[in-house]
Formats: sequence, structure tokens, C-alpha cells
Amino acid sequence: MKLSAYARKVGVTYKTAWLWYKAGQLQGYQMDTGTIIVEADEKVSLSDKVVVYARVSSSADRDNLAAQAQRLVGYCTARGYQVQQVVKEVGSGVNDSRPKFLALLADSSVTRIVVEHKDRATRFGFRYLETLLGQQQRVIEVVNVAEDGQEDLLSDLVAIVYSFCARLYGQRRAKRKTERITAELQADD
Repeated sequence: MKLSAYARKVGVTYKTAWLWYKAGQLQGYQMDTGTIIVEADEKVSLSDKVVVYARVSSSADRDNLAAQAQRLVGYCTARGYQVQQVVKEVGSGVNDSRPKFLALLADSSVTRIVVEHKDRATRFGFRYLETLLGQQQRVIEVVNVAEDGQEDLLSDLVAIVYSFCARLYGQRRAKRKTERITAELQADD
């Protein structure tokens, strides 16, 4: 199909479709007359709901949250995706109590979730997420994929140590709090 017809079909301007073709996102060829012919069936269309998910671990990193979201939107624009929503969240990647991310996973209308690193989605079990979303014809796209397994292995080790330390110190704090409440109750009697 002609590039102009393709642009009308997916609801973008001719210039946007031309930029996608020049960037190699559309498969096709250019005739001697200058007319560009593209394949009609493309993976990413405007019916896809693309959502950017940015996460930081603590409130101290809140400045990085906005920058991370901006980088992801820029990436999506360069890839030709139309971002429907930007979700920003502050929370640990180790635990599973991140309501905004859980809402994204539960929303079946979201077809593509874009994250900067695997650990922005989850510290452990990323392949499980990928597999389950794939079964629903959905994708979680990672912008910065680790070049070697050693980087992933090191980050997993750090995440495990961090998780155990957080639990250990959390238990100690809970124990002190319980002892303080018990002492106050005994003092009242």
C-alpha cells in the first residue's frame, strides 16, 4: 500500500509515516517515481495502548522520577509509539505492593508497558511477567537491556541482600515497638 494510504489508515500525518519509514520501523520500498510502498500489517498501531512506567525506590529520588519518565516518553516518540499514559511511582521493586503497577498489569487494554530497566518493573521474576503478558498479546518493553548476564547477576545479588537487610531491620524495629507497647501497658496496670 502507498505510504499516504497507510498514514490515513493508522491516523497519522504523512510526515510521521515517512519518518517511521526512514527510521526503519515500516517495511517497504521506494519506487523509481519516488512513491513509497509499505506492508499493510504493522505490529504497533494507534489502537495499541502504550503506557510508560517510571519508578524510583525512595522519595529522595523523586527528581530522578520525572527525568526517567521524560527519557521514556522520548524513546517512545522516537519509536513511533503514541503514549497514552505516563505512570510514576515511588516504591521498592522488591515488594509487590505497588498499586499503580498492579493496576497497569490488571488493565487488559494496555498492550505495551515501557520501562527503562528490568528492575523498574520488578527485581525478581521479570520473565514470569513477560511470559504472562505475552499470553495476553501484551508486551513489556525494556529500553536499557543489560549487555551481559554478569550485570543482571550482580544486580540480582544486590537486590537479594537489600531485601534481607530490609526484612531484618524491619523485624528489629517491630520487636522494639512491641516491647515498648508492652512496657506501656504494664506501666498502666
